[in-house]
Amino acid sequence: MTMPASSLVGEIPRGDWNGFRKYFRYDFTSGFLVFLIALPLCLGISLASGYPAVAGVFTAIVGSILTSLLSNSELTIKGPAAGLIVIVVGCVTSFGFTGGVDPAADLQAYRMALAVGVVAGVIQVLFGLARFGVLGDFFPTAVVHGMLAAIGVIIMLKQIPVALGESAKGTPFEILQNMPHTLANANPQIALIGIVSLVILFGKPLINVAWVKRIPGQLVVLLVAVPLGMYFDLPHTHRVSFFGSEYEINEKFLVSVPSNLFSAITFPEWSALRQVVAWKWVLMFALIGSLESLLSGKAIDMVDPWKRKTALNRDIVAVGIANTVASFIGGLPMISEIVRSKANIDAGARTRFADLWHGLFLLGFVALVPSLIHRIPLAALAAMLVYTGFRLASPREFVNVFHIGREQLIVFSCTIVGVLATDLLVGIVIGILVKLVIHTYNGVPLRSLFKAFLEVEDIDEQTTLIRASQSAVFSNWIPFKRQIEELGRVQRRNVIVDLSDTKLVDHSTMERLEELREEFEHDGLHLSIIGLVGHLQLSGHAMAARRRAMARRRRITIVVDAELEETLVAKVLEAGASGYTTLPCHGVGRRTRSGERAPGEQPQVRVETIVPEVVMERIVDYLHRDLLVKHRATIAVEHVEVLRAEQF
Repeated sequence: MTMPASSLVGEIPRGDWNGFRKYFRYDFTSGFLVFLIALPLCLGISLASGYPAVAGVFTAIVGSILTSLLSNSELTIKGPAAGLIVIVVGCVTSFGFTGGVDPAADLQAYRMALAVGVVAGVIQVLFGLARFGVLGDFFPTAVVHGMLAAIGVIIMLKQIPVALGESAKGTPFEILQNMPHTLANANPQIALIGIVSLVILFGKPLINVAWVKRIPGQLVVLLVAVPLGMYFDLPHTHRVSFFGSEYEINEKFLVSVPSNLFSAITFPEWSALRQVVAWKWVLMFALIGSLESLLSGKAIDMVDPWKRKTALNRDIVAVGIANTVASFIGGLPMISEIVRSKANIDAGARTRFADLWHGLFLLGFVALVPSLIHRIPLAALAAMLVYTGFRLASPREFVNVFHIGREQLIVFSCTIVGVLATDLLVGIVIGILVKLVIHTYNGVPLRSLFKAFLEVEDIDEQTTLIRASQSAVFSNWIPFKRQIEELGRVQRRNVIVDLSDTKLVDHSTMERLEELREEFEHDGLHLSIIGLVGHLQLSGHAMAARRRAMARRRRITIVVDAELEETLVAKVLEAGASGYTTLPCHGVGRRTRSGERAPGEQPQVRVETIVPEVVMERIVDYLHRDLLVKHRATIAVEHVEVLRAEQF
């Protein structure tokens, strides 16, 4: 169990050599527990990506050692991630990967993908040095969640057949179309291992017992699946009959690892870089890997009990260097992985050395007892990935997005469909374009989509006001954020952000402003957000998008003799007013030109209505043409702004 920061007043763990000694028992224990979760996931993700199983372990080992020394991120765990499976398998497939049909072709595709990984790692280093960490703030929240959900769907579709003893080929829609055939031809013994594994993974969270919750579900799966595999004698080739059909059982259903770890080291095939398609995957590896790593790093910082902040650009450099080294020796691309990082916090980690220990445990296990890994059924690993994919694309995620706003659900869904129908990069572009179209529909001026219109004014010696106009949306957030941080966190001033002149403030900006507010508070500063009173929330969610709802209308105030109230109200409604207000009053008029006082106090009525311009014209025309000809009246017409224009 982690201890809250409040219980460690004045003590902020740091990943230096003093912290290594001081927090050894916490980090060592957490590293071991994360290792138990990471081992099967590294193997499963690697196989699902078209790489040898041990490649994922290489990645976790290299990542844990190098990034622990190079990054200041204290609690993130670096390693292969399910979110990159779709990209990596797409890369090897473009280089001729056959899925085991032609081992020589598969090895060549793997080596060519390693060359892509090396170059992508170098580009990530350049990203960090150029301070491109801010790019993580460009992508709309709904698009990022849609991308991850689409990846989850693809992982499930590709791994369900593997969990049943079959193979999955083709596009996601083709795999879905062939699913009835896959289910009908499932290998009974392999399917039993896969189904039992899924029952454990989905059922364990439902058991509300403290000691059960502390046991990693992946470990329970291994403790059950390995004995089942031994019972079914998976290492030896034989045949089984089931309902009149025969199925072959052999060691192809087990994880294959070399007996010597060093013999598994594989070097890149540099000729791949002469192909144009290779550079598409270089971009995907670098861009999506960096984005996922940034998002994971920010998410873990938010739940860090000591509220330590990762230097994101430095972290990208560290990940890039580790990716370059890992790919050079045969490893998968890596990111800051959020599930293992959260497990690291829950296990009581204090510093980055927990990540180091988890990698050293992996190294020791694979180097000393690789035969135990060979006992793990592939169906069990596939079940773990199905569970991971389900968590990425959980129905709850759709509900959460809908609660934020219907427009968010549209962007989220379009991104998912775009990724499934095309590929990851095109799907993301589709999601962003849909978001921009919705912003335009909601009144965002085209010129402000990518430019922040800001005015800066010093209120006093310690406080600065930033007045935003036009819009505050994801696509112009980067310069907006840069201005806020320059004034606040660099110049050490309190900042007030006035959004009253914006036509739209989107959900991504609302979330990021709240994140900045928390960061200011952590730094002993104040960030205040004002000017949203005149904006209408697009849903009841606290971080929902806001559209300016204050519209210009005309308020007509008429003071006449009380006996004219009924007639005047009828005429106002007849002219098109949606409502009115009347108040009894009394008063004395001004002196006449002859100097005589107007008649004494008379019972009067004040009639007030708020109407559009065209209705105002009708009412004023009536007042001039009929009322003022026969009666004394005081009339005032003024511009007002109303919150709900449709009511007037």
